[in-house]
Amino acid sequence: MRTTKSPRRVLQYGYLIGLLSLRLYSCKYSRKTFNEPQLFACLVLKEFLQLDYRKLSALLRDSADLAAVIDLKTVPHFTTLQKAATRLLLARPARKLLDKTIHIAQWQRNLPTTVPLAALDGTGWESRHASHYYVRRRAKGGKSWQKTTHQRFPKAGVVCDCRSHLILAVVPGCGPAPDIPHFRAALDQALSRVRIATLTADAGYDAAHTHEFAREQRGVRTLIPAKIGRTTTKPASGYWRRQMQTRLHLTRYTQRWQVETVNRVKLKGT
Repeated sequence: MRTTKSPRRVLQYGYLIGLLSLRLYSCKYSRKTFNEPQLFACLVLKEFLQLDYRKLSALLRDSADLAAVIDLKTVPHFTTLQKAATRLLLARPARKLLDKTIHIAQWQRNLPTTVPLAALDGTGWESRHASHYYVRRRAKGGKSWQKTTHQRFPKAGVVCDCRSHLILAVVPGCGPAPDIPHFRAALDQALSRVRIATLTADAGYDAAHTHEFAREQRGVRTLIPAKIGRTTTKPASGYWRRQMQTRLHLTRYTQRWQVETVNRVKLKGT
């Protein structure tokens, strides 16, 4: 949201969303030193400032004013924050947290009831601190017995509002894999939170059935370039794919880069 520019505001919003979405304590036997909304707000601040758990814990110890924003009397140990992330960012609680984030954005009028233009894209992450490039170079030029490679990595389909860059849906998965399998789940998850007038996506989602599902079953206009398959001068198969071939340049498809910005800046922090 446009209003969450400072760490204090980020903590406040994270704490509010946590209070509206989470139980105060994970179980009745919890020590009650800090509650779940406070831990979630700390995790939000961690991602906002791109810190690791140790640095986040040190920052909160050194900044009593930040801890006071969420009534934090005792700063959590970094292992407590790591365990909280494992617990709070599972699929079900994460969906509830995103639901409340969208509701607050609509209440503040940062997000309209009907999103005029949304964008969908698939993105992958490194599964560990060592980059995929480093692992490949190490496997290629290392010892003869050293053949370490990583063939799987975390991946997600992300739908965002092109105007505000608010994330409307996240469908997790594993890569390498095509983007198109998560199209229906991502669209349905986004539609469970807001209405969408137009959805734009890259050629990885090009198929007649994606247009038919979105337009005919969900009432969402789709803008997807018809580029899947071999290069040919023949018209594309399917009515909507042929429309994309001839009329896509007249649409707002060029705004699809907005979701690339979300993936790069908000999700990957680069």
